[in-house]
Amino acid sequence: MDTDHTAQDGKSVEPKDKKQSSRDKRSETKEKKEWRFRWAVQVFFISVALSAVLSFCSSEALEGAELGLAFGMLAFFILLGIVFDIIGVAVTAADERPFHSMAARKTPGARQALSLIRRANKVSSFCNDVVGDICGIVSGSTAAVIVLRVQEVLPVRTPLVTAAVSLGITALVSGLTIGGKAVGKTFALEKSTAVLQLVGRIMYVFSSHRKR
Repeated sequence: MDTDHTAQDGKSVEPKDKKQSSRDKRSETKEKKEWRFRWAVQVFFISVALSAVLSFCSSEALEGAELGLAFGMLAFFILLGIVFDIIGVAVTAADERPFHSMAARKTPGARQALSLIRRANKVSSFCNDVVGDICGIVSGSTAAVIVLRVQEVLPVRTPLVTAAVSLGITALVSGLTIGGKAVGKTFALEKSTAVLQLVGRIMYVFSSHRKR
């Protein structure tokens, strides 16, 4: 009789465990969906604000500027996109262990680097998707302004020449952006610890000045 009673108790407990487990899974899935929705909304507003600021700065700097300054602005936005792409790749490839030992030795920037690694999904999304894409858009609009400026100073303005100038500058921008990001990703994968150590130090310096 005791054996039967125990077996019945076992049967009654098992469904409860399964129900609790399914509830926990549903709750976890719901939390993940809510987190993704909140992050998507945050990314939207950050992208709009950052795009507006960079576009405004670019248009103000390019208004009445010479070709040298315009090319400098173009190089700046291309380089900015590559740098943030390197950070976004490095943060997903980096290992926490070297930074734990650095943090134990109180190395400046180690805690900041650990914070980035623990938020790798958000940091990578912000660097690669937000800043990287915005820099691509702004560099494209800057290249369009440069094309118009170059066409204005051409001694010969035949359709063939203007088309060649437009294609040449567009191809140059695309090549620099894609090639730079390809080289940057390889560098980020091989030197992820060094990249995050540098980024962590920069964050440490800024946080130290803010505390003062």
